[in-house]
Amino acid sequence: MSDLRDLYQQVILDHYRAPRNFGPLEPVSSCAEGYNPLCGDKVKVYLRTDGERIEGLTFEGVGCAISTASASLMTEAVRGLERFEAEALLASFLALMTGDGEGANGVPLGKLEVLSGVKDYPVRIKCATLAWHALRAALQGGDAEAVSTE
Repeated sequence: MSDLRDLYQQVILDHYRAPRNFGPLEPVSSCAEGYNPLCGDKVKVYLRTDGERIEGLTFEGVGCAISTASASLMTEAVRGLERFEAEALLASFLALMTGDGEGANGVPLGKLEVLSGVKDYPVRIKCATLAWHALRAALQGGDAEAVSTE
């Protein structure tokens, strides 16, 4: 179990130090911002769709290791999915984080499982889910107001 936890920590640190898909996206179909007032994490998610397929997904912002790693892993997992697949993955990930099971809808989480240990630290759950809440807002067409974890 210790080796597995070490591997998870390595993946999280890797995505924190070298986040994938970091930066603005042009052209963009929609974007949404998220804010965690508890710790100050801020994220902006940029989404480009081609019909129902998510063609591009990037993010930018400032946050802790968990927040940044989760956003980075999210962009890798969601890019290329159909909208309904992204929404199912989002629901599954949020269910994992809130302890409502190992994921909803039987959707495999793949690399996102590295964040499963976060659910043992309730304060950190908001860090891990921030980018996902912003993704949900972007999928719904974006919003002028930032989504909040509070």
